[in-house]
Amino acid sequence: MLSREEVLHIAYLARLELTEEEIEEYRKQLSAILDYFERLKEVDTEGIPPTASVLPPRTVLREDEPQQGLSREELLANAPDVEDGQFRVPPVLDW
Repeated sequence: MLSREEVLHIAYLARLELTEEEIEEYRKQLSAILDYFERLKEVDTEGIPPTASVLPPRTVLREDEPQQGLSREELLANAPDVEDGQFRVPPVLDW
């Protein structure tokens, strides 16, 4: 079981102000979590390969299929300023 001082140290690191009741409650809860991790250490995982997920890999993206792009006129239709068939923007660098 975690000590009161350990709970206070964790609360300090998390920038939490705890009441006396909360200290005791969190002491019990955090101790139970740590006990559960100790139980997990006992599970035999010798023949189980490491994995990131138990679900089969799949993609939610559509297939990449080439399509006709927009014409230059369509691209420049909403541009605030156009010059010689190109976007005209303010200079980025001042010399």
